[in-house]
Amino acid sequence: MAYTFKNLNVEKISVIGAGQIGPDIALHFAKSLAPFGVPVVVVDISPQALEKAKEKAFKKIQKGVETGAFKPEQAEKIKNALLFSADYEHVKGSQLVIEAATEDENIKDKIFRQVESLTDDRCVYLSNSSHMQPEVIFRNIKNKSRCLVAHYFFPAEINPVVELIPGKETDASLLNIMLSFYESIGKVPIRVKSSYGYAIDPVFEGICQIAISCFEKGLGSEKEIDAAAVKALGLGVGPFTALNLTGGNPITAHGLDEMGKLLMPWFKTPAALHEKNQKKENWNTAQRGEKVELSPAKEELLVKEFQGGFFALTSFILELGIVDINDLNMACEMSLVIKAPFSFMNKTGIDRAYDLVKQFCAGHPSFPFPGNLEKAKSEGGWKLQDIVTEKRDDVLLITLRRPKVLNALNLEVLRQVRKTLEAAKNDAAVKAVVITGFGTKAFVSGADLNMLAALKTPDEGYNNSRTFQSVLDDVENYSKPVVCAMNGFAFGGGNELAMACTTRICKKGLPVLVCQPEVNLGFIPGAGGTQRLPRLVGVEKAAEILRTGRNVSSKEAAEIGLVYKEAEGDLVDEAVQLARQLASGEVKVKKVSKEPLSANGNPQPIDIGHLSKKIDAILVKAIYEGSRMSLKDGLDFESRMFGECLSTEDMKIGLENFKTNGPKAKANFIHK
Repeated sequence: MAYTFKNLNVEKISVIGAGQIGPDIALHFAKSLAPFGVPVVVVDISPQALEKAKEKAFKKIQKGVETGAFKPEQAEKIKNALLFSADYEHVKGSQLVIEAATEDENIKDKIFRQVESLTDDRCVYLSNSSHMQPEVIFRNIKNKSRCLVAHYFFPAEINPVVELIPGKETDASLLNIMLSFYESIGKVPIRVKSSYGYAIDPVFEGICQIAISCFEKGLGSEKEIDAAAVKALGLGVGPFTALNLTGGNPITAHGLDEMGKLLMPWFKTPAALHEKNQKKENWNTAQRGEKVELSPAKEELLVKEFQGGFFALTSFILELGIVDINDLNMACEMSLVIKAPFSFMNKTGIDRAYDLVKQFCAGHPSFPFPGNLEKAKSEGGWKLQDIVTEKRDDVLLITLRRPKVLNALNLEVLRQVRKTLEAAKNDAAVKAVVITGFGTKAFVSGADLNMLAALKTPDEGYNNSRTFQSVLDDVENYSKPVVCAMNGFAFGGGNELAMACTTRICKKGLPVLVCQPEVNLGFIPGAGGTQRLPRLVGVEKAAEILRTGRNVSSKEAAEIGLVYKEAEGDLVDEAVQLARQLASGEVKVKKVSKEPLSANGNPQPIDIGHLSKKIDAILVKAIYEGSRMSLKDGLDFESRMFGECLSTEDMKIGLENFKTNGPKAKANFIHK
């Protein structure tokens, strides 16, 4: 069996190195590709390392069973997909080899020369180096067009980010395929140009350098500095704790000195880090549950140092020109569990961020002030995007990319979509548009609930709803066909955006494609769901779906006319083809009627279970009375009904329950 993606046909994967990260990389491949019968071989010359690696991987798989992440039969498939061997002959037949050995250029060189002798010209060679440039790692490989660095982050089977770094001779088409391949197996890959340390590690190791320097200066204990860093940057764990967890002292010490030579003189391994390495000691960090108190003065000093340094480091990396600002912003947040740096600067206030960096650079003369921060200040902040655009000849592809929140919509994302469509309106080279979501799990997981929770009055609810609707109206009335390629589930506002498009196609075989879950949270759809769904699938079917908040599979969505078809092959490719057919008039599709529905009947009895009777009454009114109006008037009526939800107790109860207990817990509605 094999996993076929575009022209990449993977029948076998080999991971070289059974140390700290290799087994976790192998585990992620096995989790993703075991259903396709793809074996994953872990090779290492040390039998002891292999035994530990197998024990570690199987322990994680068993934990997955215990937590419900895997079904027992799924866990067995993953285990059976993994092979641990000291025999390099098992590498034969691999289409993908990833090396995860010691950060030593001679060891890596030896591994890849051996691997090249065992594989053919189709094989892709990846190195999970954390610092070294591909030109160094692959210097003796004959076919350098098939080589690039794939830098994972701890823990590799969970952390979504992978930096992909091509060498000078890497085939550009291969890089694009690997970016898409990693996305298809659940990762968030970013493209980084060849540079020592790449884009993320100089930020992480720079923060560690700041922490250790603060310790050496006596500004606080390891525990205090960790606590201040967490508060300053929103870190999951402090830098000292992170170094302990990842065993990162040796590689950070080496990396900082090399970055000092190759990036800028500010990077330098502190003496305290050298000492920890020599003694093979961990840092003295807080135990789980231990609370660390800091004096206000000490906390303020450390917070300013960390924020100034973080803003300076990320601006410096951006100024190197090796990575896109949106990629860096997203990848820092997700890989390091830290606040997205450029969003954080905008939220802090660009003038305040500028001053913090000025102070930091004044205290660190070897750190040059980043010139791009001057430009950002003059423009009122960093210009960021949550969408990615690409032209496929005469079709504009818009990808909504907010992987941390499964592409959830907020007003800023919709503003970016509207602006992009407006710019393409008069572009004669663009005949049609495709809108899709990043990743494989969700097209759009819904609207940002923090935004909805901030609404207080019916008027605020009405205005919020109308703002959302105005953007979707623009999509619906766009002068060129707009096809929605539903790459995963579309909940709430995601389905409402999809319904505003000219038509929709989806991946085949999705058990859950669409859901309007608003009633579970104590309110009704406010971006057109109560008006467009009845006009697409009929009032009674729409009412049942909306009032129960149940899931709709891709098969049912196709049967009831909610989607045009389920895609058998590559979803985006099929969407692009359909968009061209719509533009040429070769294909016609059913559109949402803008006229009143003449025969919409009366509400039928439906068992809504624990759901709010108060909200159900508002929803029924929106569906049935709104469908007797024109679409324009019905949408306005929906907004008024949405605003009415804010005067109920049940909306407060529903949102609070979601915030406190998560999406699966049933709210205790009081029907008021």
